[in-house]
Amino acid sequence: MGKSLDHSLPLGKYLVGMNDSLVAQLAQHFPAARLKTRLIDRHAYSSDASFYTLVPRAVVFPETIDEITLLFRLAAAAGTSVTFRTGGTSLSGQSVTAGIMVDVSKHWPMVKAEEDGARVRVQPGVTGSVVNHVLQKYGRKIGPDPASINAAMIGGILSNNSSGMCCGVADNSYHTVLHIRFVLADGFVFDTEVPADYERFERSRPDLFSGIAALRRKVMADASLVARIRQKYKIKNTVGYGINAFVDYEHPLDILAHLLIGAEGTLGFIAEAVLRTIPDKPLKSAALLFFDSPKSACDAVPELRDTGAEALEFMDRAALRSIEHLAIAPPFLPQLPEGTSCLLCEYQAESLPALEEKLVLARDCVRRLPLVRAAGFTSDEKLRADYWKLRKGMYPSVAAVRDKGTSVMLEDVAVPLERLGEAIVALQELFQRFAYHNAIVFGHAKDGNLHFVVSQSVATPEEIKFFGDFNDALAELVIGRFGGSLKAEHGTGRQIAPYVEAEWGPAAYMVMKELKALVDPGNILNPGVILSSGKDSHLQHLKSLPVVEEEVDKCVECGYCEGGCPSRNFTLTPRQRIVLRRSLARLKAAGEKAVHDDILRDYAFDGMDTCAVDGMCATHCPVDIDTGELIKRLRREDHSPSANKRALRVAKSFAAVERMVKLGLRAGNGVNKILGAAAMQRLTSGMRRVFPAFPLWTSELTGPVKVMAATGADALYFPTCITRMMGKDVSERDTIVDVFLRLARRAGIELFVPPRMTGVCCGQAFSSKGFAEAYKWMVNETMEKIWEWTRQGKMAVVLDISSCSHSLRTSRPYLTVENQARFDKLHILDSLEFAVDTLAPRLKIQKKAGKAVFHPVCSLHKMGTYKKLEQLGAITVGEPVIPFTAGCCGMAGDRGFYYPGLTAAAGKAEGAEAGAVDGCGYYSTGKTCEMALSAVSGKEYRSILYLLDEVSAG
Repeated sequence: MGKSLDHSLPLGKYLVGMNDSLVAQLAQHFPAARLKTRLIDRHAYSSDASFYTLVPRAVVFPETIDEITLLFRLAAAAGTSVTFRTGGTSLSGQSVTAGIMVDVSKHWPMVKAEEDGARVRVQPGVTGSVVNHVLQKYGRKIGPDPASINAAMIGGILSNNSSGMCCGVADNSYHTVLHIRFVLADGFVFDTEVPADYERFERSRPDLFSGIAALRRKVMADASLVARIRQKYKIKNTVGYGINAFVDYEHPLDILAHLLIGAEGTLGFIAEAVLRTIPDKPLKSAALLFFDSPKSACDAVPELRDTGAEALEFMDRAALRSIEHLAIAPPFLPQLPEGTSCLLCEYQAESLPALEEKLVLARDCVRRLPLVRAAGFTSDEKLRADYWKLRKGMYPSVAAVRDKGTSVMLEDVAVPLERLGEAIVALQELFQRFAYHNAIVFGHAKDGNLHFVVSQSVATPEEIKFFGDFNDALAELVIGRFGGSLKAEHGTGRQIAPYVEAEWGPAAYMVMKELKALVDPGNILNPGVILSSGKDSHLQHLKSLPVVEEEVDKCVECGYCEGGCPSRNFTLTPRQRIVLRRSLARLKAAGEKAVHDDILRDYAFDGMDTCAVDGMCATHCPVDIDTGELIKRLRREDHSPSANKRALRVAKSFAAVERMVKLGLRAGNGVNKILGAAAMQRLTSGMRRVFPAFPLWTSELTGPVKVMAATGADALYFPTCITRMMGKDVSERDTIVDVFLRLARRAGIELFVPPRMTGVCCGQAFSSKGFAEAYKWMVNETMEKIWEWTRQGKMAVVLDISSCSHSLRTSRPYLTVENQARFDKLHILDSLEFAVDTLAPRLKIQKKAGKAVFHPVCSLHKMGTYKKLEQLGAITVGEPVIPFTAGCCGMAGDRGFYYPGLTAAAGKAEGAEAGAVDGCGYYSTGKTCEMALSAVSGKEYRSILYLLDEVSAG
């Protein structure tokens, strides 16, 4: 392949010492915003969801096919490789590289339903869940349904030939692709949807055309190979290239197009695809079926499958044990005897009669099965969802309790269905032989597809050899004993590459090698993936997981968190923040001080300053990691004693600070009135150039409101400091305080508003910035006042900003013992809850016609009150709209005043979606979030209390 990276050199020294002419060439063609070459960026992209790690030379974000072909030319000239990446959720090491990392997750997001949803046109940078969202109105979905569908993107779904829990073999990526447009390593572009391209392929690439035709003749002339291919693809199989294309198709262009499915980016780049869709059956019913052994459970699978079961998910006793502590788990799980196994059985249909017809057959079948507990099917949406949460919670449950420093390995095999029970027992025996005592087995029993989870460290040569021995034993078991697939749906990657020949045999393997040499003779496309460069290549570049921080040590780097992170398109994602902490630990242990210090310097801004600490990552994380908690602790540790003392003085003098802020906002608005609306923005921008910590003025800033005491006795209304300082309505209408009090009176409720509220705060600003002592002082002071104002907990307390409500609700660990006792007797409500549960039922509401857009702030997700926003929308407007792209706006209280690029990037998609709605109003439950959404959407966002006031005014 020409020049290659010397992996024998210490990682940091190699990168520091590299005078990289390739990077200089890339910089001539790609702007800085789409070319990452800093050490921090390259290390951030050094990991995917697998247990492999490689540091790329550069990370590039192309926008066009021309740029893709340019990258191929530059890589070939430099003797380096190109690896494509979208979601980075791959589990076999196929999306890490020491060459050029090409990230197509940013600029390739197209999805377009066609023929009333019967087919869908997609680009690689869109997640499977987004595609399904677009198809939802047609009652359709894509065939592949991987568990990672919310994070996995089409590029990876196609390149790994993804399947999933229900699609089986018939509806996987290979069998649902209709057309693809692809780019070869030599820059040629072909599209199977264009009839003329068939003739053009033969004319412009005669060597490739004839070479593929010759390979097909070679395959078809070998009857035993054809029989083996047909046999292998009766079950799930993603080992090696999809050489069933040679049997299924005749024209070389069709063959090559289908070989690209599952080729893991080693044969070309899939720029666009048209997929056949399948019905998304809306009605479902499920049951948990318990058996006395894996064999008896697996023996029941064929009969259940024949009754029309869409999903049959197997769980062994260890898997059940891993989730029996969860609140949603059946209470009898801990009492189940050893050997007990379970099938989650689900039926789906497009109508109630069709579902009931299936259930008649199902119940008759179940009555004949040797169950150890009675079972009943349920169509209750919550209970059925709980069953699936249990099934999907097994992997994270094991990951969360593994020993620190160990890697979690989620394996993926398939065996003939008739031998499934035997294979499970054999796997369990293998675990005991290798002392994997916490291993669990689960999987898609209907397809003979098993997943299992083991964990071990790979930090020493002895541990790596042990891992290699286990892989050899696993291969002998799955291939030799059961004739199965070492990778059913996770792709070959680096992990299985050395075993491809053993699984397929020399004839098939030779076809694969000839194919790779024919299509990519320079070996620039993801080398080392699918085809191995050595028998021990799967033991190279293993990712150790050094113990770094309590908050994130259980992270498995799956990438599920990334889609919900507000800084993902600005600096780093939660996964990358954790990857970098681990990289820093490895570099420090290796004595690579120069690289370590370089990354650490950039981490201050990329990793810490621009993290919104909103906690949304935890809502997506399978092991509930809140990376924001890590960042808050790092901020605490980064503060000097003098900084902490200053923060404490600010907290103790917060009344004066509040008055100063109010005065500043009044003065700023005055300046704008005299010198023009943009005067303060220009002034603060200039100040920021001199004093980088100076906040920026935004056009959405208003001013303070006057809070008058009220003597009601039904509930305490706590106007937050954000409301008091900048709660003035942008349209100069009544303040939120006036509106809240008016709504309460209209509902026959008298609110108590304390006198002398100035200086009282939930402390969130100190907590998010890591000023622990200042936060503790402030929240304890506030708790004492609330205790007094609520007459020792006799009244509920209602706050008008959701993030402040959440802050108070989660403050207990930081309270004194006395205040903890008080806290336990308080009833803390968010204004949204109060509006839906208390005010709305007492008001006469006349719905507004048309659409209104609602933004769910992060705190609603964390408090579990998201549904309340949906309820309020249904109560108040004809067509409530919560944008599909709604997420964290990045404001994080005040972060947008310091890093406006964060809020601009975070809210870009939601702003565009909301801005395209011709709505009668735009609403949320947090003032600063409303400011951020107003900026990115061009619409005026206001509190939901204004909406409730409007529709109940009579």
